[in-house]
Amino acid sequence: MIFPTVWMLLLSLHSYPERFRTISELLVDRWTLQNYIDALTTDNFAWFFVNSSMVSFAVTVSNIALCLICAYGLARKHVIARPVLWASIIGMLAVPQHVLMIPLYTMMAKWGWINTYAALIVPWMVTPFGIFFLHQYLQSLPVEIENAARLDGASEWRILIEIVAPLARPALVVLGIYTFLSNWNSFLFPFLLTNDEAHRTLPVALSFYLGKQSIDWGHVMAAASIAALPILVLFLFFQRTIITAMTSGALKG
Repeated sequence: MIFPTVWMLLLSLHSYPERFRTISELLVDRWTLQNYIDALTTDNFAWFFVNSSMVSFAVTVSNIALCLICAYGLARKHVIARPVLWASIIGMLAVPQHVLMIPLYTMMAKWGWINTYAALIVPWMVTPFGIFFLHQYLQSLPVEIENAARLDGASEWRILIEIVAPLARPALVVLGIYTFLSNWNSFLFPFLLTNDEAHRTLPVALSFYLGKQSIDWGHVMAAASIAALPILVLFLFFQRTIITAMTSGALKG
């Protein structure tokens, strides 16, 4: 897993790295950051980075908030249509995203949202996976604390924000990381719903950059390193939290 990342970084730190025949030549030759400077200044990769960051952050925050509300309602409230709602959520998990391409594009075009940030954010503000994941986690939490808060006069919103949300923090962190990484790496729908540079995200920009720089692997690897940087940072800082949340509830006793 580490070797492809190291290889990408080595190629990005050399001008025309394809001229080297061995790894030792890559290591001993002079390194340069010029490829990164070119990618950030001449090809608008700094702006594409901002677009990806803004879109991923907005979708992540909305998913954490809205999926928590939906999951809490399904897990704790007695709703008449609950079986129908739950069946629709499970059914949506079985539908491949590629099936939604044509109807989603038609909807965005009808609303005039093509080449807008709304098209990149609104359709993914709440997801079936997020609701399902948080619902399963909330089911494992004791309801006695919530009942005690109700007896003290706490409202449902206060219970959700001050009691349920802190208890579900590991699951919320995992959902946030998963959502951020999924949207950061998303290519199909940003490519489908945008066709101008002003709203282009990093994965889409990288595909066009690869076309322009099909021979200059130094610039291509520098651009790929910029796109992979947030993913590597999130993995390094939150891997313990991800493992803890994923394994919680696996053992009882």
